[in-house]
Amino acid sequence: MTLPSLRYMLRSPHRKWWNTYFLILSPLTLLFITSSTITFSSLRPQIPPPIPPPPTLTTPYHNWEIFNADYQQMLNKLKIYVYPHAFPSNKSKSSPTAAVFLPNPDPFNPKTGNYYSEHAFKLALLRSSLVTDRPDEADFFFMPFSVNVMRYHPLFRSESAISDFVAGYVSRISSDSGHWNASGGADHFFVCCHSVGRDAASRHRELHNNAIQITCSSSYFQRLYTPHKDVALPQVWPRPDIEAPDPPHRRTELVFFAGRAQNSAARQEVLRLWGNDSAFRIFAGHASMPYEEGFRRSRYCLHIKGYEVNTARVVDAIHYGCVPVLISNYYDLPFANILDWTKFSIVLNQHDIPQLKNIITSVPEETYLDLYRNLCVVRKHFRWSPVPRSYDTFHMTAYQLWLRRGLHRVTS
Repeated sequence: MTLPSLRYMLRSPHRKWWNTYFLILSPLTLLFITSSTITFSSLRPQIPPPIPPPPTLTTPYHNWEIFNADYQQMLNKLKIYVYPHAFPSNKSKSSPTAAVFLPNPDPFNPKTGNYYSEHAFKLALLRSSLVTDRPDEADFFFMPFSVNVMRYHPLFRSESAISDFVAGYVSRISSDSGHWNASGGADHFFVCCHSVGRDAASRHRELHNNAIQITCSSSYFQRLYTPHKDVALPQVWPRPDIEAPDPPHRRTELVFFAGRAQNSAARQEVLRLWGNDSAFRIFAGHASMPYEEGFRRSRYCLHIKGYEVNTARVVDAIHYGCVPVLISNYYDLPFANILDWTKFSIVLNQHDIPQLKNIITSVPEETYLDLYRNLCVVRKHFRWSPVPRSYDTFHMTAYQLWLRRGLHRVTS
C-alpha cells in the first residue's frame, strides 16, 4: 500500500538512499531493496477487537522470505571470537582497566541509561551460541572495550585519553596475535553508544578505516561513521519484558514530544511553530504528564534530532506503540536493509517542519492503522533480552555482521 497523500513528505535524504546504499554489499543484500507483497499472517500481532483487519496488510519488511532464510543460516553458521579480556580471570580482575573490558556488573545503573545498548550487546553476545573459542573458525573478532565505562573511569579524563587507550589496545592485539593482521582489522568490530565512541577510533588508522563500528550515533553525515561498513545500533533503554501496547482507540492525543531544545535547531523550530498548537502535546524539557504516558496516549511521537541524529525516543515510541515521526536528516536507520521504515513510521526532512501538522493530519485512518499494525510486528526487533531471543536487537545486529562476512584475508 502506498502513501500518496504523504508523497511530498519524503523529500529527504532518506528517500533516495536505497539507490546507492547497498551497492557495495553482497548480492543477497541487494534483494532487500525491492519490496514485495507477502502473506504474513503468522506474525501479525494480536490486535484488539475495535481494530478491524484491513483488506490488504502491508508488510514492514523489504522481503521477509529472503531475510528469514538467510537469518536461519546465520544462526547455524556465524561464529564470533571474543578477545579474552572480556572474560573474568585473576589476572584480568587485578588490572586497573579491567572494568573497561569485563561485562558491566550493573547494566541497569542510571549512568548506563542512554548507553545501555552498548552493555546489553556484550552481555547478549557472551551468552549466545555465536561465540567460538577457536579463532581459526571465526567470521568476526569482537574487541570488548567499553567507551561508556571509559567515559566515567578515573584513568580516562578526556576524550583524547580514550582515543589513545583504544589505539594502544588495537596495537597490542595486532602484535600479540595474527588475527588483526590477517585482514587489516576488517573482520574486527567494537560497539559503542556514546557519541565519544565516534572519536575513539580516530587515533588508529586501520581501526577507523577497516574495523566495523556498531554504534548508536549512526549519521552518514559524520566523517567518523562509514555507511555500508559500520552498523547502526538502536538506542534502547533498559525496561521490563515487552508488554502489549495500548490500542489506537485508547490513544486520545495526536502528537507527543518532550525533550530539551537547547542543542537542536530543529527542536527549537518545532517548539516555535507548534508548541502552542492544541493538537500537539509538545514540551520543552519535562512533560506535564509522566513521560511513558505521553507515548501510551498518543498516536504519533516525534523523534527530533538533538545533539546527535539518534535518541532513545525512537525505540521508546516503538515500545509503546506510538508511530514514530522521524525528523533527523542523515540518520542511518537501524536494520534499514531489512525493515521498510516507511511502513511503520513517518520519515521527514527537517525542511518539512512548517508542514508538520498538515502532513500528520492528512494521514488516512486506514494508513495509520497499517502503520500501527506494522509497528507491533517490528517491536520484537527493538528489545534486549537477558538471554538472547530470536529476532531481538542482538540477533538483528548480528545479522548485519553476517551480511558483511566473506572478507578477504591474508593467508600465510
